This record gives sequence, C-alpha cells and structure tokens, in this order.
Amino acid sequence: MSQALRQADMQLVYGFFHYLAYMIYSVFFRGEVSGLENLPAKGSFLIAANHASFLDPPFIGSQVPRQIAYFARKTLWKGGFSSWWLNEVGTIPVDRDGGQDVSAIKRVLKALKDDKGLILFPEGTRTADGHLQTPKAGVGLIACRAQVPVVPVRIFGSFRAYGKGQPLRLGTPVSIVFGEPIRPSVYDDPSAGKERYQVASSRIFERITELTLPVHLVI
Repeated sequence: MSQALRQADMQLVYGFFHYLAYMIYSVFFRGEVSGLENLPAKGSFLIAANHASFLDPPFIGSQVPRQIAYFARKTLWKGGFSSWWLNEVGTIPVDRDGGQDVSAIKRVLKALKDDKGLILFPEGTRTADGHLQTPKAGVGLIACRAQVPVVPVRIFGSFRAYGKGQPLRLGTPVSIVFGEPIRPSVYDDPSAGKERYQVASSRIFERITELTLPVHLVI
C-alpha cells in the first residue's frame, strides 16, 4: 500500500505525522520490517511491543496502515503545542500505572469499540539497559477487558539508536517484526483469579520475546 493511500483514511494531523515518522524512519533508521500481513485489515486490535526508546511508538505506528491510538503520561499535557498535538493525534492520557487508570481504560475500550487499534508496551517504561524487562499486569487488564486480538511486535536496534541515557545515533538500523495475532482464548485465563491480568501480560510478552530478526540479518 502506498503512503498516499495509507494517509487517505487518517485524520489530517495524524496522517501528516504518520508520513513524517515513516520518512524519518526510512531515511535515517531504516532496517528490516516483516510480518505486516499480520496486522488486521479491519476491526479493533491491540499492538503489544517491547520498549527500548522514545523512537518505538512513532516507528512502529508508521508501519501500520491504519490510524491507531497511543498512551502518554498525563504529565505531558502542559498546555501549548504539545497538548494540542497529543489531542489531535488521539493520544490517551494515563497515570504512570496505566493499568489501574479507570478513565484511561474507558477511553481505550471506546476506541476499540470504534474499531480502532491501540499500541501498548507491557513493560510499562523504557528499558534502562537494552534488555527486556518483566511485563506488568496493565496490558493484560486491558486485553482481557477488550477481548480483541493482540499483535505482538518486537523492535530491534532502537536502544542503540536512542535508548535511555544514550545519544541519538542517526544511521542506526532499527528493525520491526510483527507477529501473528494472539486470540483472547490464548492469552486470557479467567480461572487464574487475581493473577488473571498478570498471566495475560506474561503470555503476550512471551510471544514478543519469541519474535526474531529475519535469518539474513542475524550476525
């Protein structure tokens, strides 16, 4: 699908920044992108990815040919351009522990009811050392409440490109692998009781960890 067709069905501001993120990725960080056929063409869905850099949300989102929603800390709404931009691209404000933010969960469920997609990071925050972290229950809570397919995504190279405490390294290849959607019957176990949401998060994150780079890129 061409970039022009991708943005045709998106809201104006979102479409512009979607194209901008795609071009920045293509020019300065282009790596391998695989598994795009696993993204649902219609209907609501979640994307769950590892989190190593501020680059992860826009780069993953730039490969999705549909408009999706994002989470961002409420503290980022400070007025002015940043608040305007966050609202225009459909960002959902959330407390630091997003899994227990009732208002955010309601907005998420509404977005999914409108057949939109949403990107989430089970680890909750960026890794400090480049290694995968332990998933938190928040993503499991949202997935179990929503009962929609979850597309696992693993992004490679973004920590080196611009990780926490790292300088921005233009020219660093960043690769993105989209896995097969996980059905609710696979990640959700109602019999797990109080551990239900943590179990769901762990099952989703396990699928993320299983994603690997295409063989020709493995050194």
